[in-house]
Amino acid sequence: MKPETTAIHAANLVKASTGDVTSPIHLSTTYFRGEDGGYPGGHMYSRVSNPNRSALEKVITELEGGADTCAFSSGNTAGMAIFQALKPGSHIIAPDDMYWGFKKQLLTIFADTLTFDFVDLTELDKVESYVKSNTVLLWVETPSNPLLKICDIEALGKIAKKHQLIFAVDSTFASPILQNPIVLGADIVMHSTTKYIGGHSDVLGGSLTFAAKDEFFDKVKNIQETGGAVPSPFDCFLLLRSIKTLAYRIKGHCENAEKLANYLVGHSKVEAVYYPGLPSHPQHEIVKKQMRGFGGMLSILTKGDAEFARKVVNSVKVFSQATSLGGVESLIEHRASVEGPTTKTPQNLIRISVGLEHIDDLITDLEQALG
Repeated sequence: MKPETTAIHAANLVKASTGDVTSPIHLSTTYFRGEDGGYPGGHMYSRVSNPNRSALEKVITELEGGADTCAFSSGNTAGMAIFQALKPGSHIIAPDDMYWGFKKQLLTIFADTLTFDFVDLTELDKVESYVKSNTVLLWVETPSNPLLKICDIEALGKIAKKHQLIFAVDSTFASPILQNPIVLGADIVMHSTTKYIGGHSDVLGGSLTFAAKDEFFDKVKNIQETGGAVPSPFDCFLLLRSIKTLAYRIKGHCENAEKLANYLVGHSKVEAVYYPGLPSHPQHEIVKKQMRGFGGMLSILTKGDAEFARKVVNSVKVFSQATSLGGVESLIEHRASVEGPTTKTPQNLIRISVGLEHIDDLITDLEQALG
């Protein structure tokens, strides 16, 4: 089935006795045991598994072309499960512009147990020089947050395979509709399902989809089930509902973002536009090779300092000044303010999550905000 069809029908895991077309919400925390000690319904305790979570994991697995998926209570807990599953002393190669939440985890929570190098993974000829005897994980984020860098997944996958590294890709900005890293050689695909998969700014979640149910999958699955940082049945219900419209929402996000990026390129108050769909983007050809669209995220550098950038985000009327991304409403933020004093994000950078409003209204709003 094509992604649009899979998104709608893959979640139909169980046919309810009442004939529900939409899967009901299963709130029970525990399940009946049979006389033989087994569980005829396939579930024992909701921390371990739940019908709604199983359905969510099934549809994400099918959309990503993987072997299985573990759903978590947030994107941060999904990524953290990978770091937790590594042996103490393991070395990680990660992007120099890694999402600040994961970078903060490594620098604080795992500073005493793991080692890591933050590398520009777009410079393929230099990546192998960072591989050490204890390197076990290559973590890639593409498109990246907030600089919209694009990593060549297939090329990095070959490096990972050569050195027997676990190869994980944070594909949150792309969603399963635009990019499928497993097809390109990834071992694990990570999503903050809070973002495009949820799509309505009303549910937290994360997921890890595995290319194979191997020993490392078993470790992460144990962390999910035993650690218990799992989404609630209602969270899973909301995500399943949202996935049904994911393909069509992504089309709208891409269309609006491309038009907005092209408008901003020629603006007198804009120094640079970071958007993978622009021919001027340094990895534009890689994007065309590994993605089926250019996404709904873009960042701009304003001509001016942090004060002017903050003035712009404080002046919008249609855009919502808020963090996060991937919702139907357009969001805008001065990213360095969110990331704090240690950020390496340029002080004149504004990150934009382009929503599904009419493009003319979005352009008009930024026109007046930029002045």
